Amino acid sequence: MALTDARRKALLAYCRIDTLEEGEEALLETLYGAAVSYMEEAGVREPQEGTLRRAQYDLCVNALVLDGYDRRGARTEGGVSDNLALRRMITQLKLTEPAIPETGT
Repeated sequence: MALTDARRKALLAYCRIDTLEEGEEALLETLYGAAVSYMEEAGVREPQEGTLRRAQYDLCVNALVLDGYDRRGARTEGGVSDNLALRRMITQLKLTEPAIPETGT
C-alpha cells in the first residue's frame, strides 16, 4: 500500500506534525511501510476503503507510525505494547479477518 497524498496528510495530522525536517519524509514513508507490513504479517489485510474496518485499520497503522516516530531515540519505557486499546483493536482485526475465498487452485 503506497503512501498517497491524502493518507500522508491524515497521518501527519494524527501525529501532529506540521512540517517535516530534512530526511523525515523518507522516515515517514519507512515507518508507514513498516506499520502496514506489521499489520499484514499479523494476519490483517488492508480493508476496503470507506469501511468501518478500514477506519480501525488506519487508526492502528497511525498509532504504529507515531510510536516509531516518537521512539527514535533510546527509550525503554512505554510504547505500543503498553497501549491496551491498540493491542485490542489489532487483535479484533486479526480475529475478524475475512476468509479468503477458495479459487479452486
